[in-house]
Amino acid sequence: MEQYGFLGLGIMGSAMAKNLLKAGFKVTVWNRSQEKCAELAALGATVAATPAEVTASCSVTIAMLADPAAAHAVCFGPQGALEGIGAGRGYVDMSTVDAATAKDIGAAVTGKGGRFLEAPVSGSKKPAEDGTLIILAAGDRELFDQALPLFEKMGKKSLYLGELGRGAQMKLIVNMVMGGMMTIFCEGLALADKAGLEGSDLLDVIDAGAMANPMFKLKGAQIGQGNFATAFPLKHMQKDMRLAVALGDQLGQPLFSASAANESFKRARAQGLSDNDFSAVFKAIAS
Repeated sequence: MEQYGFLGLGIMGSAMAKNLLKAGFKVTVWNRSQEKCAELAALGATVAATPAEVTASCSVTIAMLADPAAAHAVCFGPQGALEGIGAGRGYVDMSTVDAATAKDIGAAVTGKGGRFLEAPVSGSKKPAEDGTLIILAAGDRELFDQALPLFEKMGKKSLYLGELGRGAQMKLIVNMVMGGMMTIFCEGLALADKAGLEGSDLLDVIDAGAMANPMFKLKGAQIGQGNFATAFPLKHMQKDMRLAVALGDQLGQPLFSASAANESFKRARAQGLSDNDFSAVFKAIAS
């Protein structure tokens, strides 16, 4: 059997790698904090000491890292993923980064004879656990086809979007819309509370009409309970909002609503809510 690599075992990566192991794939894992590898090792994963060790021993390596800085460091750092690339080996970066970072990593990988695909995902902790993510891929089409059996165990839908950079752009736009939806939703909940209305009644009205959606239903109930357990960290949502606004600047597209939503998430981070779920922006809005 082919050996596949997986770099990054955070909230998303650990769940995704587990699904590959449960599906019977042979997987070598690495994480900056080695203790996070123990659970994967118990499921049959091989644990590597460095990213270079993973890429050198695997036909395809997946990276799922926190942000552009982490994706860059794991690729280019000492004993990084790039050192093990060569001879047609595939590198699939599923981290949420900007298009420029994806292109930098892609150029370096192909420059060493490897193949590169960006494949950020839409979805948070529960879809990662359930294998129902939406995968937004771009870059090497042959690598996409080779990785598709892996994607099918991690997600419910995989799109090939064309040239490198389009995956990153699509992910940022999707998360920008999600962040904007969350902030206006939280403003509605806060306003209803100030008006003396029951938040549960507002949720019932929204759920019965054209605005009904799974995010409002799930997060609305959790906000009402004061439950901000992390499915998607607020700091990562603010990072994605920042990158989306920067994309708007690059393309000359005004993003008034997204810019305002980004400020709400920045305020939440300033209040110490970075590691809470992104729905904790409610606390900053209602304060």
